Amino acid sequence: MPWTRTEGARVCYVVVAPASGGVSCSGWGNMMKQIFGRRKASKTADKEFTGGRTFSQLSGSGVADLSGQPPILSSTGHAYGSGNRTGFQDSRINDNLFSSNFRPLPSFKDVPNTEKQNLLIKKLDVCCTLFDFTDASKNMKEKEIKTLMLLEIDEYVRTANVKFPEIVVEAITKMISVNLFRTLISPPREKKALQAFDLEEDEPLMDPAWPHLYHVYELLLTFVQSPQNDAKLAKRYIDYSFILRLLDLFDSEDARERDRLKMVLHRIYGKFMVYRPFIRKAINNIFYQFIYETEKHNGIAELLEIFGSIINGFALPLKEEHKLFLVRTLIPLHKPRCTTMYHQQLSYCITQFVEKDCKLADSVIRGLIKYWPITNSTKEVLFLGELEEVLDATQPGEFQKCMVPLSHQIARCSNSPHFQVAERVLFFWNNTHFENLVKQNSKVILPIVFPALEKNINGHWNQVVRSLSLNVRKLFSDRDPQMFNECLRGYEEDKDREKEFRLKQELAWKRLDEIASAKVTSGEAVLVSPTLHRQPSVL
Repeated sequence: MPWTRTEGARVCYVVVAPASGGVSCSGWGNMMKQIFGRRKASKTADKEFTGGRTFSQLSGSGVADLSGQPPILSSTGHAYGSGNRTGFQDSRINDNLFSSNFRPLPSFKDVPNTEKQNLLIKKLDVCCTLFDFTDASKNMKEKEIKTLMLLEIDEYVRTANVKFPEIVVEAITKMISVNLFRTLISPPREKKALQAFDLEEDEPLMDPAWPHLYHVYELLLTFVQSPQNDAKLAKRYIDYSFILRLLDLFDSEDARERDRLKMVLHRIYGKFMVYRPFIRKAINNIFYQFIYETEKHNGIAELLEIFGSIINGFALPLKEEHKLFLVRTLIPLHKPRCTTMYHQQLSYCITQFVEKDCKLADSVIRGLIKYWPITNSTKEVLFLGELEEVLDATQPGEFQKCMVPLSHQIARCSNSPHFQVAERVLFFWNNTHFENLVKQNSKVILPIVFPALEKNINGHWNQVVRSLSLNVRKLFSDRDPQMFNECLRGYEEDKDREKEFRLKQELAWKRLDEIASAKVTSGEAVLVSPTLHRQPSVL
């Protein structure tokens, strides 16, 4: 008789030949068929295994048996499970299985109340079946059946009037995880140098599975918001892993999905208070990776929008961890090249901090100056708009701490050859609050910005910039004529010194040229003294 020996995960079959007068030839043949038939049947079952699950018909229901191991075919034709994806094993077999085994279940209104929970579990199990949405002509009937089931489940959850038991909570979160959590793969784009990569130049991409994913997100949103969803029970399944995988989806190329994720995460943050520090830290880690490693993420704007509402709810006085988040994360977010994609949300977060604690204005303004763009005029205009909003919430005492570096930055922007940058900073003087701050500290600010105004008036190529510079100059002269005259006199003296220095420089170069010409034929070394020291230009 044959016997088996198990070695780890491997089963070894040892066949003992029959002795004479033992088992007959026909019996021996039947025995061999049984042994090798088991292995053949196992291989056949493997062929019917789609993404890690076999299909079998349920008696009477005619739907796929989904009570075994987790998920099958993904929306992109891949298998779900532990983040790994594999392709279709045999598309013909899968199509046949879907056509014969995927059938609708009764409506909730067609069954008694005592059977509705069991029907809900069955529908959730059926909705764990995933389809390939890259091919619209594939499994059209089955996709429609699943969509209708998702709508029915959503309505059931929305109208529930009793607390959800654990079996329902587990089934809902399982189905949502199977359908939503997947490996995001960016489609191939045109070949570009990394430095030239700009998401703003690329057209937004649409996930072909979104019409299906939308209903899953709607169900998740309804489930989280439902008063029948007990937070203490639900947090067993909406756990740290669930939240992290949800955050991973913010890198989706489809803006519609990111918008839904934003709503879902905001509701989870509000319902599960125990997860609030963890969610903030997890988002913070995404920001760190974006700033210091990749500078590539599709969901920064949405995550900042969530943080905007979170910051709005911070209690006063602000905790030290919140202040560190401003200094170490929000301010450095001005550094990446693609800041323009999320600057509106970032500016709102920054302004919220300054409005809650005016003492943070100095750190914010110095941070903006630190990351001020040099060659990107569009980004400069955005920075100036944000700076004006911060200054609106800045108190005189905090303004005095940073007015010197701020005045130098304003002067540099006023002299910008890009007319939009120069115009934007000169419009600051139309802001009453900013004008009052400058008025209180004009003895420090006017000497710094006055040369820039005179340079614009005398030589800027844009007429509007020259006109605005004249208006600002007039404001200073009308407010404090004595201080204005002192600055004008100092500016004229600096111009005279500059002219004198340039004249000496020209004479020195002329002298060098004469000496070199006189000794060029003799081959002697040319020594010139004394050495003239360079002086910085005031123009």
